[in-house]
Amino acid sequence: MRNGWALTLAGFLLLATPVLAADPPTPQSLRTPGKGAPDPIGSYANGCIRGAVELPTEGAGYQVMNLSRRRNWGHPDLLAYLHDLTSKASAEKLGRLAIGDLGMVRGGRMPTGHASHQMGLDADIWFVLDLPELPAPEREREDFASMVNAKAQRVDPSRFGPAQARLLQLAAEDTRVSRIFVNPAIKLALCQQTTGDRAWLAKLRPWFGHAAHFHVRLSCPAGAGQCEGQQPPPPGDGCGAELMSWFEPPPPSPKPPAPPKAPPPPPAACLALYAEP
Repeated sequence: MRNGWALTLAGFLLLATPVLAADPPTPQSLRTPGKGAPDPIGSYANGCIRGAVELPTEGAGYQVMNLSRRRNWGHPDLLAYLHDLTSKASAEKLGRLAIGDLGMVRGGRMPTGHASHQMGLDADIWFVLDLPELPAPEREREDFASMVNAKAQRVDPSRFGPAQARLLQLAAEDTRVSRIFVNPAIKLALCQQTTGDRAWLAKLRPWFGHAAHFHVRLSCPAGAGQCEGQQPPPPGDGCGAELMSWFEPPPPSPKPPAPPKAPPPPPAACLALYAEP
């Protein structure tokens, strides 16, 4: 009888114990793309993507770096763009492209490295063009050479040469590209040496870092109603006062720098996407 009461009491306690809700999934914990047609949602710096496609880790003329991150997912337009750029670079014998981060399997904010790359329309490409075909373990690296002499704030001509300049031109001339982020010194070098058609220079936007790689950003695809694009770059080639302001020392500020702001919450559509099985 005592055993019966003990079993009954144990069952009652089991039923009465509250079930703790599981933590909501984070973008980096997901392993499968959201089902449905490809659909970038939100903005480059606060968004996600349904129906992302995985870029194969190697192919004719390219290899993906840092495979352990699982950041080789993007919109089909991005993968098509990268394949087209690789083909053009191979045709001109520029070298094998080393592809860096695209995005995660359902997009979203990465735990390290980027504020953008969130809706499958961004990709990093390293400037190094002479890497041999590497096994996966040897691709886990960040020690790529900078193209810029940081002290002089100018490109290092022993590293940034005609092949890198031509690769940037091929990358920027594609109509799918919204902008390409490069180190200000790289933009300056191209402004100084480019003759003839200079329209593609407008898409090269100076930004912090980006001395060892460039960051391609595509425009929102046609019909992507939930995708928040950016305004086109200002008219002109971008080689004037705006560019030169990057080389001026910042004015002294009487106030201490403000603490970094917390990132905004993801769009509701992204939270729903992360929660899907």
